[in-house]
Amino acid sequence: MSELRTPEVDDLLKVLTGVDDEDTAFALLEDLFTIREIKETSQRLSVARMLDAGKPYVAIEKATGASATTIARVSKALNYGAGGYRAALSLLEEDKDR
Repeated sequence: MSELRTPEVDDLLKVLTGVDDEDTAFALLEDLFTIREIKETSQRLSVARMLDAGKPYVAIEKATGASATTIARVSKALNYGAGGYRAALSLLEEDKDR
């Protein structure tokens, strides 16, 4: 994925890591992504959370509306990816514990 790591992507990373409040982050999401993209990305995070909790695909499909293909992709990334989902789930867990 090194070809994906461009100066433009690095700029996006700086912006994402620099946003420190939810309202600004939400405004950025609204400006950068379509409603559908926001919903699909949020759905994938929910799928990752349920997979991490050991839920079966059928239950995840029913609860989230995600396709089996999406669930499989998230599962692959969760288990063999770059660690982004794991980091996101850790952040959510830390936030829940506060």
